Amino acid sequence: MPSLTPLHETYCKWDRSPPSQADVLEGLAQLVSTRLGGVVHDLIQAIQREILLSIFGVNRQKSRYYQKIPSIEKLYQFAYSSLQNYGYYFLAPTFRKIIERFPNLHDKPLTPGMTFLVSALNGVLGDYLLAHQNPLALSPVLYDHYGELQQGDLAGRIVIFVHGLCMTHLDWSNSKNPGIPEKLLAQRDNNTMLYLHYNTGRRISANGRSLSNILDNLIKRNPRITSIDLIGHSMGGLVARSALFYGKQNMQQWFHMVENLVCLGSPHHGAVLERFGFALQDQVGRFPIFNIISHIVNIRSNGILDLRYGSVRDDDWEHNDARIGQVDDNRKPAPLPSHINTFFVAGTLEFENKKNRTLKVIGDYLVSIKSALGEHPNPRFQLKVPDSHKAIFYGLNHFEIQYHLSVADQIVKWFYPRHEDLAEEQIRKYLIKLESMQGIAET
Repeated sequence: MPSLTPLHETYCKWDRSPPSQADVLEGLAQLVSTRLGGVVHDLIQAIQREILLSIFGVNRQKSRYYQKIPSIEKLYQFAYSSLQNYGYYFLAPTFRKIIERFPNLHDKPLTPGMTFLVSALNGVLGDYLLAHQNPLALSPVLYDHYGELQQGDLAGRIVIFVHGLCMTHLDWSNSKNPGIPEKLLAQRDNNTMLYLHYNTGRRISANGRSLSNILDNLIKRNPRITSIDLIGHSMGGLVARSALFYGKQNMQQWFHMVENLVCLGSPHHGAVLERFGFALQDQVGRFPIFNIISHIVNIRSNGILDLRYGSVRDDDWEHNDARIGQVDDNRKPAPLPSHINTFFVAGTLEFENKKNRTLKVIGDYLVSIKSALGEHPNPRFQLKVPDSHKAIFYGLNHFEIQYHLSVADQIVKWFYPRHEDLAEEQIRKYLIKLESMQGIAET
């Protein structure tokens, strides 16, 4: 079977525009006809090795020997080639024939269902898609409130919504709840709602840098913008924090225009299930037949790996020896900018009057309450958000937070405080400034 790269394909588009329906078909064709970054290759070898270890009682040294026997190698190559050939000779040509038969697919935007599929694939395989220039790889772009690419002139107050892992820019409302955007628009404060759609399989810090550059470009193109608010759900909150970190580091103008940051169920100190998955992979891998699970669990993107401890900086991961990362928390601190009003929202499956220790640890099903509220036993990682800027919603799971009516009402109260709340906030800012000045004087 000839070896093809994306650049040799019959149709390959790679630019910063959103994918079309033809791009999806071509991307799937490439995905099923090329090696999945060695993952499938390694998985088949792992299954063969574990069968030798567990069923036939062969030790590891002998299992390596047996795998090099010509007949065993042929069996492995047959299994691997069968998977490859099915994709290469049947699925990929079928997808490309559809593109040839319906050339107008090049101009058709994705349906909501296709958007969901592409976003999910990016969450799981986004780093692979990007490295192989697959048309399925999403470039970060901003959409307006009506689902169109942001193109016109902007002025006044801008609110940027950043979705979570495997999700889309369409996930900020549902049929029952209009969501946070509609609540903010109802305040008639010259608000413009913009929605980031991005490849959640990339490193969080890479997406943070991209968002920082997008906002810098947005401000330069629209000098009448007066302020920016950032609202991120789950991973999106970490991406927003990362953008602020690099916006400050690179002295970009947009950084000084941010007034509010809201993080909804964001794993600032990691996601429980990601750490559990890593621990399971580490422990279960010690038992022969279950080591197969270790390889299956490892089929996940860099973006997912960053959720283990909530990494938002390049130097949290770039010096790791292995892609899988480390079991220890080796993050560098990423403090919140002092000039920004930061608000954290946590959900929990618990009900307010019925405490449950297990549910308290699990939190909203993916993120614990302490992680979502930025609380950490190590002072270096404490995000130091005042209690008045934190909210816990009981009986609410991770996938309801971003559009739930109660959460939307809370954000409106934070963004548009009453006079007494406003006075309290001004006093708080004054105390922070005074503390900062005293620190400089002591230095």
